Amino acid sequence: MPEDIRKRANRRLAIARGHVESIQRMLEDPNVYCMDVLRQIKAVQGALQGVAGVVLKGHLEAHVATASERGDAAELVEELLEALKLTQ
Repeated sequence: MPEDIRKRANRRLAIARGHVESIQRMLEDPNVYCMDVLRQIKAVQGALQGVAGVVLKGHLEAHVATASERGDAAELVEELLEALKLTQ
């Protein structure tokens, strides 16, 4: 995985981690409002979806775009279909 993609994915994971920690703190409060927790959960899901998008983009750039040069385009088409399933 290219270095810049790893860095971008790590930054997005740090955001997700912050949201998860926020949810944990919220759940320690007996007066927490459920809707606020659900909003934070949605934020974590969005952050993780962002990480998946960054990693998928890196995969496309590093591996799929060069598949025909390497002669393994058919295998990468199957892999790409799997990657798309994993990122939806």
